[in-house]
Amino acid sequence: MTLAGLQEIERTSVVSSYARFPVEFVRGDGARLWDSEGNEYLDFLCGISVTNVGHCHPRVVEAVREQAGRLMHTGNLFYTEPAMRLAKRLSEASLGGKVYFCNSGAEANEAAIKLVRKAKRAGDLVVVYGAFHGRTYGALSATPQESKQAPFAPLVPGFRAVAPEPQALAEAVDERTAAVVLEPIQGETGVNVLSEDLLQAARGACDEHGAALVFDEIQCGMGRTGTLWAYEQTGVLPDAITVAKALGGGLPIGALVTGPRLADVFQPGDHGSTFAGGPVVAAAALAALELIDDQRLLEGVREHGLTLAAGLERLPHVLAVRGLGLMLACEIDISAPEVVRRALLQQRLVVNATGPSTVRLLPPLTIGEREIDDALQRLGAALADQ
Repeated sequence: MTLAGLQEIERTSVVSSYARFPVEFVRGDGARLWDSEGNEYLDFLCGISVTNVGHCHPRVVEAVREQAGRLMHTGNLFYTEPAMRLAKRLSEASLGGKVYFCNSGAEANEAAIKLVRKAKRAGDLVVVYGAFHGRTYGALSATPQESKQAPFAPLVPGFRAVAPEPQALAEAVDERTAAVVLEPIQGETGVNVLSEDLLQAARGACDEHGAALVFDEIQCGMGRTGTLWAYEQTGVLPDAITVAKALGGGLPIGALVTGPRLADVFQPGDHGSTFAGGPVVAAAALAALELIDDQRLLEGVREHGLTLAAGLERLPHVLAVRGLGLMLACEIDISAPEVVRRALLQQRLVVNATGPSTVRLLPPLTIGEREIDDALQRLGAALADQ
């Protein structure tokens, strides 16, 4: 079917919740994508930090193929080995508590909201401006962005948003606070790294008032910043993290991972999901986690991140570069959406705009220096083409 045919189906049969570019991708391999006309693209977005091990990594593909040929679904009334093994691996690689599986990042945050409210028998959650935690009602209520919240009011009550400043956050936490929920690096609003002072203030306030500290690592986790979890570079240990995106190697899975304090709050019947932790996605996640939890790869993420950031700073119209590891954004003095469109359609480079002046780059963690140089040349051409 032609691209025009797909666009006609979308016009008549698909809810208009996405603004798609006029490109149909049909194949992926590593950091490369191919469209329906045979054009090759360099992917520096990874489906928004999903294909961290690259497109169709052979070990992920083989894990999926093998598991799909044996068992695809049973439901959570029974045991399957991939889910149990994945839970053990996630716990051991992070906070040492227990794991609840779901299907997406928003669902992981919904589970976290329920967990902390039950744990404290209190309803208030403190979040900060610039956050994005998802589009389901609880996660949306934790996302203090007027443009996203206003059309769907009334929202879930009990969320208090403050400026991402240590004193403001500390003053917002009291005995009624169930949790503080933070992204160590705010992804969807432009790759804004929260200060260590802010994270320390959150930890101190939560300890003082018996609240939980939850880190949303849906985008910044799974090796994206150069350590398996972003919190490892902060000196602050949360009580729980939420994970998704890259966890499945390209398949949909999310997880709430607790530390010991919150490990036994949920009891049978408190929460659930039909497809959560299914054997196929769990097998894919085991393969992806094994690939990413590798010190040589993570060291490469840190090194390549510095190389990419330095290259971005030298490009025309770039005012500033921010981020950590291979989670980067550049602030520019021309229209970011127009630059992104030129990069895609003229230079065959996939990046995206998180705002009118911000270009975000999320390349595969397996990226090499030659591909980084290639991407910088393509983005530089898109920036210079006025």
